[in-house]
This record gives sequence, C-alpha cells and structure tokens, in this order.
Amino acid sequence: MSQAKTLAIVPARGGSKGLPGKNLLPLGGRPLIAWTIEAALQARCIDHTIVSSDDPAILAAARRWGAPAIARRPDRLATDDADIMDTLFHVIEQTG
Repeated sequence: MSQAKTLAIVPARGGSKGLPGKNLLPLGGRPLIAWTIEAALQARCIDHTIVSSDDPAILAAARRWGAPAIARRPDRLATDDADIMDTLFHVIEQTG
C-alpha cells in the first residue's frame, strides 16, 4: 500500500484590496510569498508545493524563491468573490 501524499497549494492573488501587492511586499528582506514558500518546503508533512496566482510577477517571484511548481490562475478565479475551492480544484486539475 502506498502512503498518502500531502499537497500544499499556496493561493496568491495579485489583486489584494486590503494591502495592494502584499504578496510581493518585502518583509525581513524578502517578499511575503517567499516566507510562505519556504515554510511549505521545510514542512516535513508536505510532499508537494504549488503556488497558484493570476499575477505573472507573483509567479516569477515564486519560481525565484524555490517554488517547485506554479499554476497560472484564470482571471475568473482571481476576483474578490471567487470561491477558494474552485481555485483549489483548478490547481489539482492543472497539475494532476
């Protein structure tokens, strides 16, 4: 029997309203998204990490900071009222 794998999906929308551009804002010398990616990669309970974003700059930063996989999120899933479950299903469908 194979052991179950744990997937971390990091949703990072480009259109933040409360703090615009928050995922790329520096915190301790690195963009906020870098801290999230690092935490996921270092967590022993997580086997795979995928960053999902509609923003090419966030996806590029995710790659620079070591995200092993990225998923380009369609605009319809990057609105203020988009359901996060739809985003998660999209990532799973795109990445297998």
